[in-house]
Amino acid sequence: QAQLEESGGGLVQPGGSLRLSCAPSRPTFSFSTMAWYRQAPGKQRELVATITTDGESNYVDPAKGRFTISRDNAKRAVYLQMNNLRPEDTAVYYCNAIGSISGRHYWGQGTQVTVNS
Repeated sequence: QAQLEESGGGLVQPGGSLRLSCAPSRPTFSFSTMAWYRQAPGKQRELVATITTDGESNYVDPAKGRFTISRDNAKRAVYLQMNNLRPEDTAVYYCNAIGSISGRHYWGQGTQVTVNS
């Protein structure tokens, strides 16, 4: 069973940047689509961006032009570069990965991103 660990969250001022990382805590099998989700206080978890094994990415509208998702297949890792952050980006960010063979979804424990002056 894969265990994913996120890092890179923190407190940043509006307009600032953060880079989130997510990788397995130990060697594991390959993943197909990987993604980032977020959950703001009092709201449901929502999709932010996805990326396929071939590097094709998709973003929800609030993330377009500001966030960039990338991955390193050899490391089984996924990243989220977030620029021009806004207070409404404040949330716990979760990485998600789908097992290439099982199709099972794996989640990280979440990392807090707070955008506040």
